[in-house]
Amino acid sequence: MHLVYQCTNPECDLRFLLSDKEKKPVVCPRCKSPFQITKIAQDITNSTKTSLLAKKRRIEVMLDNIRSTLNVGSIFRTSDGAGIQKIHICGITPTPEHPKMIKTGLGAEWSVPWDYHSNGLRFALQEKQQGFHLICLEIVSGSKSIFTSSISKSEQPILLVIGNEVTGVDPEITAIADEIFHIPMLGYKKSLNVSVAFGIIAYQLMFA
Repeated sequence: MHLVYQCTNPECDLRFLLSDKEKKPVVCPRCKSPFQITKIAQDITNSTKTSLLAKKRRIEVMLDNIRSTLNVGSIFRTSDGAGIQKIHICGITPTPEHPKMIKTGLGAEWSVPWDYHSNGLRFALQEKQQGFHLICLEIVSGSKSIFTSSISKSEQPILLVIGNEVTGVDPEITAIADEIFHIPMLGYKKSLNVSVAFGIIAYQLMFA
């Protein structure tokens, strides 16, 4: 159930939604006028989830020295939605035990299986030997646009490597990658926030 809060002051006219489990404001935070409150039902369906299950590819993710706990939490939440099967936390990447993870993970840090490896390069080599198709998200010479390049359609499981916010993926890992993709940038900045970029490539790999 959602609650719609509409300020009764026509000069303010503030409107926003809260779930019935959130703390309720007493008056409008902008003008302190009373609210008009309306209840609306939350319509949630599992039909799309059910129809997409059969199309899922086996994708696991390796986080190569991500610095920000908030980015890791966001990646966990996106992984839960995209059907990522496992997250491998490597190097200095914070693990879900970190108290700040809940701010962006919102519980997904416990719904997606994960493990930890101190040496990302060693782990990536091990996964390649186990038959994983190694894909890196990185802007390097020879990398391909995720939108204009064909993605391998084989049944081979994928290990997607996401790198550090500043230094990117370890160059020795990109050197052994089977494919390297980038997200084209049309503006002044040359890259996206790592959790945003992960969301784009995760869904592209899963459903393209």
